[in-house]
Amino acid sequence: MAAWDLSVTVEELGPQAPPLKISVTSDLHIGGVILRVVEKSQIQRDWSDHALWWEQKQQWLLKPSWTLDKCGIHADARLCLTSQHKPLRLRLPSGITLRLRACFSSPVFRSVTGICRLLNIRHPEELSLLWPVEEKKKKKEKDVEEELYDITRSIPKLANGMPAFFAEAAETEAVYKMLVVSQPAPAPETIAKLYRTTNITEKAHINSRWLDSSRSLLQQGVKENDKLILRFKYYTFHDIVPQADAVRVTQLYEQARWAVLLEDTECTEEEMMVFAALQYHIGKVSLTEQFVASCPAMEDLDSALQCLEVKMEGESSADDMLVSSMAYMAMTLWPKVDIPKRLTLKGYKQYWFTFKETTISYFKSKEESCKEPIQQMSLKGCEVAPDVSVAGQKFCIRLLIPGPEGMNEVYLRCEHEQQYSRWMAACRLASKGKTLADSSFSSEVQSIQSFLAMQKTTPSTNTAQTDESINTHSLVSPRYQKKYKPKQLTPRILEAYQNVAQLSLTDAVQRFLQIWQALPDFGLAYIVVRFKGCRKDEVLGIANNRLIRIDLSVGDVVKTWRYNTMRQWNVNWDIKQVAIEFDGNVNIAFSCVTADCKIVHEYIGGYIFMSTRGREQSNTLNEELFHKLTGGHEAL
Repeated sequence: MAAWDLSVTVEELGPQAPPLKISVTSDLHIGGVILRVVEKSQIQRDWSDHALWWEQKQQWLLKPSWTLDKCGIHADARLCLTSQHKPLRLRLPSGITLRLRACFSSPVFRSVTGICRLLNIRHPEELSLLWPVEEKKKKKEKDVEEELYDITRSIPKLANGMPAFFAEAAETEAVYKMLVVSQPAPAPETIAKLYRTTNITEKAHINSRWLDSSRSLLQQGVKENDKLILRFKYYTFHDIVPQADAVRVTQLYEQARWAVLLEDTECTEEEMMVFAALQYHIGKVSLTEQFVASCPAMEDLDSALQCLEVKMEGESSADDMLVSSMAYMAMTLWPKVDIPKRLTLKGYKQYWFTFKETTISYFKSKEESCKEPIQQMSLKGCEVAPDVSVAGQKFCIRLLIPGPEGMNEVYLRCEHEQQYSRWMAACRLASKGKTLADSSFSSEVQSIQSFLAMQKTTPSTNTAQTDESINTHSLVSPRYQKKYKPKQLTPRILEAYQNVAQLSLTDAVQRFLQIWQALPDFGLAYIVVRFKGCRKDEVLGIANNRLIRIDLSVGDVVKTWRYNTMRQWNVNWDIKQVAIEFDGNVNIAFSCVTADCKIVHEYIGGYIFMSTRGREQSNTLNEELFHKLTGGHEAL
């Protein structure tokens, strides 16, 4: 074969150095090219981490046995010999920025796995990387250099539960302690300056910044020392063991805390006071207490809300539970499409309700319950949200029930918190297709009751009630900073604090996460889309178990589809359209407005991948399956 010249830039020679010209033939393999370039460069160093980057094609040449002909490389190709691992500035959920070495040649999924191994975070499949938001700075504001902790020399090996590098010196050990200990409450000015989304469209734009898990960092334009954000992307937290997950749980708590403080996740005023009390308590005990497990049997966060999902055997026990669940409840039926808003203040009417399997039926009276019900409503796929004020003795459940023409809004008003706890638990299970016979029913009831107990104000003569050192505006979101003065917030937060003051650090963090997970819009990722056949933009909410269609103009839920009813989904990459088929011949199709359709495809496939993880497989990760479900036409 005829020889020809190939131009290769060598990164180690400097940015101004001209490319090296080497004589090659088309049957020369990639490994041979690297060898000739290294010999011609005359640089004595370890080249094992280097590989060739093809600039025009934006791809790595990582198979050393492939020939130039097989790769399609000709004389006009511009190649660069560069290291595969490069420094990266990474902002963690806690706000700490680390400078570390990340793999720029592997898919982002594998690069995140390497980063998490370095930081001792298990289950890296739940996290991913995204570009930071470009904040507009005012002219008067000066650039403040953020503190950067350099761990680029670290090696992913453990020493006494700590990555070996962190244990080498007191300075690096202090950095690791920052990863496992909750950060002090931020100043109110800091919270006010941070970027906050003010509407659902801005929240949707945030989700357009996720990196593609199937492509490498360099393929997506990430350069050496660029800044990226590491975040939990998939809100299905699997197999959490506090003894082994100190960094993971702390960073998860920090992400939850900032979601509350920056109002990414909506919560009621009473819930905000409980969150503030837990933050105050966690901040105090973090000074003296280490993060350890108080309950070895608790294997994941879901166990705090649900027991193992094992169906109870025997119809008789199930029937007993169904009979015992019958109770009087006051209710009003509000189909939003039919009743004008000026009429929605109508009084509640009292009916006799029965709850069987996943359906509620109501009758005029208990005596009428043996006859045909006035109406039956299946709660499968419905949206369940609390409307509770413990202080005002208001215990309501808001249901958005799928109907032929959209979602019907129904309010159930309970007489007391015991009744509310049982019905709320039953509605949550029914929305997931589970019945009262499910073993998680009792634990769901207990979880709801414990949360209500934390919202109760218990007058106390404790000196903490007059604690002036508490910085209340650091514990609540800007909305409540503006609404109340510190003197008004302090007694309310400290009243809630009395209900959590006895919790250990581990229990307090887990309680915070449990309440966060129970919020109605927990874990929702928003994408602005346009459904096929519609002329206006709408919002698609993506959760860990369902897709939600939301009216962009008023923010109302229009329709909900559960993943467990999904038959298939696919993407037309030419016209950038996602099509999904559900049970009952329900088909939807939409194009994405604020994000690439690959992001939606990856979210859906990612959540389905998360559902395949079993407890017995907790130490293994099927990367190939992840890419098959999320990679689309570029799947590896």
